[in-house]
Amino acid sequence: MITMPNESIVQLFKAIDSSDWDGMLGLLHPDMVYERPGYPAFCGIDRVLQFYKEERILASGEHRLEHILCEGIEGACWGQFVGFKKDGSEVDERFVDVYTFRDGRILTRRSYFFRPAI
Repeated sequence: MITMPNESIVQLFKAIDSSDWDGMLGLLHPDMVYERPGYPAFCGIDRVLQFYKEERILASGEHRLEHILCEGIEGACWGQFVGFKKDGSEVDERFVDVYTFRDGRILTRRSYFFRPAI
C-alpha cells in the first residue's frame, strides 16, 4: 500500500490510538527506525511493534494533530496527546514528530516532547 506522506501520518496515529497493530504494518517500512526520548532507538518494524504492544506506558488516549507538513521524502507534524497511563494517571503532552519516507512508507520517526530537559 502506497499512500501520500501526510495521509500516512494521519493513519499512523489512528492505528496507534485504536491499537490497530496490523494496520500499522502497511504504514511502516520494514527497516523503520523510531527514536523517542528515554529509549534506545527502535530498529525494525518488529521492534517498533513490540514497543507499542508490550512496553508503552500509555493505556489509552488520542493524538490530536494540529498540523502536518510534508515535502518530498520528509515530513513533520505536531499536536497533543491526551489520555491515560497504565497506572491510571492522566496524560496531556504536546509533541512534534519528524519523518522520512521510503517506498511510500514511514522509514524514520523521531518524537520530541515539550518539557524541561536541560
